[in-house]
Amino acid sequence: MTQSDRLAALRARLAAAGVQGFIIPRSDEHLGEYVPPSAERLAWLTGFTGSAGMAIVLPDRAAVFTDGRYTLQVRDQADPSLWECRHITEEPPAAWLKQHAAGLSIGYDPWLHAAPAIERLATPGVTFVPLPENPLDAAWADRPAPPKAPALAHPIAFAGKPAEEKREEAAAALREAGDEAAILADPHSLAWLLNIRGGDLAHTPLALGFALLHADARVDLFMAPEKVPADTRAHLGNAVTVRPRAELPAAIDALAGRRVRLDAEATPAWFADRLRAAGAVIGTGEDPCRMPRACKNTVEREGARAAHRRDAAAMARFLAWFAQEAPKGGLTEISAAARLLAFRRDGEHFRAESFPAISGAGEHGAIVHYRVTPETDRRIAPDECYLIDSGGQYLDGTTDITRTLWTGPGPAPATLRDRATRVLKGHIALATLRFPAGVAGPHLDALARRALWDAGLDYDHGTGHGVGSFLSVHEGPAAFSRAARVVPLREGMILSDEPGFYAQGEYGIRLENLLLVVPSTLGAAKPFLEFETLTLAPFDRALIDAALLTRAEREWIDAYHARVLAEVAPLVDEATRAWLARACARL
Repeated sequence: MTQSDRLAALRARLAAAGVQGFIIPRSDEHLGEYVPPSAERLAWLTGFTGSAGMAIVLPDRAAVFTDGRYTLQVRDQADPSLWECRHITEEPPAAWLKQHAAGLSIGYDPWLHAAPAIERLATPGVTFVPLPENPLDAAWADRPAPPKAPALAHPIAFAGKPAEEKREEAAAALREAGDEAAILADPHSLAWLLNIRGGDLAHTPLALGFALLHADARVDLFMAPEKVPADTRAHLGNAVTVRPRAELPAAIDALAGRRVRLDAEATPAWFADRLRAAGAVIGTGEDPCRMPRACKNTVEREGARAAHRRDAAAMARFLAWFAQEAPKGGLTEISAAARLLAFRRDGEHFRAESFPAISGAGEHGAIVHYRVTPETDRRIAPDECYLIDSGGQYLDGTTDITRTLWTGPGPAPATLRDRATRVLKGHIALATLRFPAGVAGPHLDALARRALWDAGLDYDHGTGHGVGSFLSVHEGPAAFSRAARVVPLREGMILSDEPGFYAQGEYGIRLENLLLVVPSTLGAAKPFLEFETLTLAPFDRALIDAALLTRAEREWIDAYHARVLAEVAPLVDEATRAWLARACARL
């Protein structure tokens, strides 16, 4: 079917359902960023394959909304004769509905939207209707089956805390708040709480399911029983009951009269609707697993350090190889990414990439979340910019690193070096920061932009996101972004530091390390925090204009490169060590 055929089929289903429009989010029934093929509804309908977005279909027009990472990609993938492409913050869906949907009934699948997300779309004259069946699914004739990978125990050697202890601590938080149970719709919470991992998603080791956590620390786990083998059931113990997904509605109905915590932003609207219908009392509060999951325990922190050292060895081997091969002009975006993956696969505990590598040469680097395909694969030419954003899933940690490289053999243009150095200055500003406890990510985002702002430049994405422990490479609740929730940073959180600059049609620059929040050594009168850099890889000296750096910035780079050399050189072969010594020489 063409995009036109699919859109027509959906509109026919909408008419049969008695509504004039429909909202299609990127998320699945767990409201996650990464979804299985069976939940790629937005991609099936529009052709757009990015990890964030929304489409709205009306009788005579349709639009796709994306953020600044995907404005170029969506215009390449969605048929412009069918779809209007809109920036989701500059031209928000509610405003578009107000202009084009007055008097219409707009359907939505209550399993795919949090209730507050629907409320934010509220527009005078527009009626929103929860539909019992998703009309897009009915039109999607060859929809893949839901994933059935097994849920497996995550060893205590990597998890750092027994599941029994986690369940009791989460249940104690419920009791303290007067809640008798909590809905857990986020599979990351199930993975953390129960010390399980799975293979339902390509790059994030999750076993998809739902759970009810009771205030006595019992858990009802709603997951296809065939996904939970005998060894995993033994690991879960008698306090965790595995129940088929079909039993979930009856289990919600059985909560009548009880106070149930529901994290509204992280839970499909279906749950609130069902709880109200059952006569339960809805208690508001955050998923009790979310903050403990974000604040890594001692074992997880050590695991992150170890995983990053192994990842650094793979990166050093790749960067040394790239420095030798790139000037010859024989590499492509796909072949370069494949070589990096091969180096990572040699590392102990490696399981998968943490996301599909963003491998962009020249103008492709300006597409923030570019994903190379055989159709778009481009030769990496000499004397141009190449951006590689990638990461690994290791049993003891999750990595995410971006480096921007000059292919050579000639010198990089002065303007490019200026832009890259300003990005590096922003990266250093965040990495070296000490700040009082209580400061949140949105308070710090501007620090990474100042050097660019000084030149009238900026980038259209957040500066950093949280990262899980052998979980999602994008983890909340904290982030460096003007649009992020005001969540104070806490000891044990891991976040990315990734400012950038993008010249459309020419090149992209992004420099990313992961940072661990640790107590400050400042010795202040009140609690202060600072960052420990986990990522260990040199920055490309060909793109650094030392004259733009302050003395303190030069000293930080020299100290960082000295640390990279000291920690990574013993892990690599002689030829890579020789290259690393040159790459880490003092400025």
